[in-house]
Amino acid sequence: MSPQASDAVLSVDAVAKRFGGVVALAGVSFACARGSIVGLIGPNGSGKTTLLNTINGVYAPDGGDIRINGATILGRRPSELAGAGVSRTFQTARVFETLTVRQNLFIPLLHHGAVARAAAARRADELLAFVGLADFADHTASELSGGQQRLLEFARALVTEPCLVLMDEPFAGVHPTVKGQLIRCIRDTVARERTSFVIVSHEVPDLVAMADFMLCLVEGRVAAAGAPVAVVRDETVVEGYLGRG
Repeated sequence: MSPQASDAVLSVDAVAKRFGGVVALAGVSFACARGSIVGLIGPNGSGKTTLLNTINGVYAPDGGDIRINGATILGRRPSELAGAGVSRTFQTARVFETLTVRQNLFIPLLHHGAVARAAAARRADELLAFVGLADFADHTASELSGGQQRLLEFARALVTEPCLVLMDEPFAGVHPTVKGQLIRCIRDTVARERTSFVIVSHEVPDLVAMADFMLCLVEGRVAAAGAPVAVVRDETVVEGYLGRG
């Protein structure tokens, strides 16, 4: 079950978003408990990325509320939310190609004030070893494969020890070996750091296996929410998403 809002790392309450006359989100509500994974599925154009962009401050909602650890985050910019423990990865890995792999991990620390250099370096090297990129630490990020850049982006999302990581299509277009490695890293991060994740993915079987809670958006509305297996068997989900194509 979805946690009670008062106990959740993330609480989304009746969030609405419009772009002109287009309704992108219509009263979306859910909560994400500490140390849990929420899977977010739905057809293209259903509002999934818009929801992530609203949670991390790219868009201001037109209605509703979003809270991190019980405190509203409305009106806060993405950089402010990064300082509050919200991290993000994107559909296409965004890395600083001219910087070294290790230097990429220092970028999020710019939003966290004074950080001891030695401690930051230790954290960076630990995370590079964790995702299997330790041997590439002094290489420029442009030398990495697309899959390796996804692993680097994931490590960078963890460097500030966030309470919540938002991931948009992390498994799209990556080699099965890299996908398996990324899934293991996500699970290990939940287990060892109690980090919470909201993951958007069209890789439904993988998401069902990973997630503690799942919701399906169809045309900006929650078509179903609950246990992953129950959601993917829901008639509305099958007709509105899984049955297509």
